[in-house]
Parts: sequence; structure tokens; C-alpha cells
Amino acid sequence: MCPVTKVFSFFLILLFSSRIKRRTKLFLKLEDFLWRRNDSIGLAFSELMLLKVLAATAYDDMPSHIENLKCKMCVVVGNSFAIKKTSLGSAINKYDVVIRLNNAPVPGYEEDVGNKTTMRIFYPESAISNPRLHNDEDTLMVMVPFKPHDLRWLKEMLYDEKRVQDIGFWKPPPLIWLVNRSNVRVLDPHFMHQTVKQMAQIPTQKRNQKPFQPTTGFLAVFVALNYCDVVHIAGFGYPPKSDQQQPIHYFENNTMKAMKSSPHDINHEAQALKRLEEVGALMYLHPHL
Repeated sequence: MCPVTKVFSFFLILLFSSRIKRRTKLFLKLEDFLWRRNDSIGLAFSELMLLKVLAATAYDDMPSHIENLKCKMCVVVGNSFAIKKTSLGSAINKYDVVIRLNNAPVPGYEEDVGNKTTMRIFYPESAISNPRLHNDEDTLMVMVPFKPHDLRWLKEMLYDEKRVQDIGFWKPPPLIWLVNRSNVRVLDPHFMHQTVKQMAQIPTQKRNQKPFQPTTGFLAVFVALNYCDVVHIAGFGYPPKSDQQQPIHYFENNTMKAMKSSPHDINHEAQALKRLEEVGALMYLHPHL
């Protein structure tokens, strides 16, 4: 029997005191073309692009061997330097669902991060030209549509259309994307909407708090809490702001200086993850601050 079958409702009641239903259907479908406006963060007036994208990605949600499990054990592998030298790779590979983020590499880091990837959540600026280098053949490439330009980029990639370069992106996305169409999915904007909504209910010490923009990692945790029965996480956590030497990520040398202009509130997210851990909604696989 699954050890935790009510984790999502449990964390909602204890953490947010809110009543929203668990949603296990993760991706937009062609039949969702006329989606609810309050769930369409960043996608207003993009109906035709969305229709064309969904026509090219009209596949099942998750593989049947995962969908049919009575108890889904999932791990979200973050990109934090905290996963370095943990030797968690073999343990990570044993989970039913392994969720990775953005452009985090796998080859060369297998001992710590494993090499199994069920789905990778990303946005155009964090995509790489050849996803096959860092993913399994059947890894689901799940795009988060933050803005209309994201759908335009995905449409251009899927249909091999003329690329519109650099317009609307903070960083140029790939102009070539070597991916199997059948592996591409678009995350339902419901998850971004609800992540923002629920995070806004967590009090912070800051006044005049800016609108919360979750990191891909925190969004992935919310997705996992919806879909999975048991959620573990690894590779989450930033070094203290006073530490300007330790890298942020396990695969590159950027330090906390790179976070100065970030739109994310990492302290806010850290508080939320701590409370989720305290109520038993998730568990870290390694020591953390």
C-alpha cells in the first residue's frame, strides 16, 4: 500500500488552509483549446498558436506503466550545488518518476544526480539544441508557457518554420531543437496559476511584496505534489548570501552575485519548502540548511 496517498490534500489543509482539487492531468490537450481565462497566465491572445502546438503534441499524458501505478514515487532533482558529492545517483534512478529542470546536464554527473529522466520541465530560454544528450529516449519534454513568445518558439520548432530571432526573450532560445515530437508536452497553465496563488498566501517579512514569480524548481515541486503520492526532492537550496564563492548550481560556476537581478524570491521559496517538509508533504534526500 502506498505510504502517503493524501499528501496533496494534507499539505493544502495544513499549509495553505485552502480548498483546491488535486489535478493529476498535467498537460494541455487539443480539447483544452478553449481553456479557462483565469488559468491562462501569459497566454492571452495566443489561441491560434496554441491550437497549432496542441495539434502537434496530441499524445497521452504520462506513459501507461507510470499512469497505472497505484502508488507513484517521485523525485524532483533540482540544480542546486547542494546535490554535489551526495552520491544519490543510484537512489534517484529507482524512483517511478524523475523530474529534472531546464538545461541541467546529466552526463558526467551521474554519481550524484542519476541518469534517469521521466520528464524535464523547461522554457525556451533554458532549452538546449540537442536534448538527447541529457535525457532518455522517452523523456517527456514539458514546456512551461510563461508568455506568448514561448508558444511561438515551440510552434516554430515543431513545424520547422522560419525562426523569429530573439524577440520577446531575455536570452536567445535555440534555433535548432532536435527533439522527438511525440515526447513534447505543454504544461497546463493551471499549475503556474495555482503555484502563484498558493505561494502568495505564505506571509513574508517584506513589505510591498512584488508579485511572486516561482522558479522552475518550485513549480516542478507543485506539479509533483499534484501528480505523485510520495514526493522527495534533491538539489534544492541556495548558499547564504554572505557566501559569494560557492557556486549556485552543481554544473557551473555562477555564484550568488548572479542572483542580484533575479525576478525570483528565493527566500520565500525556501520558507515554503521548509513548511512543506514540516507537514510531511515532501522529504529531502540530503542534509540542507
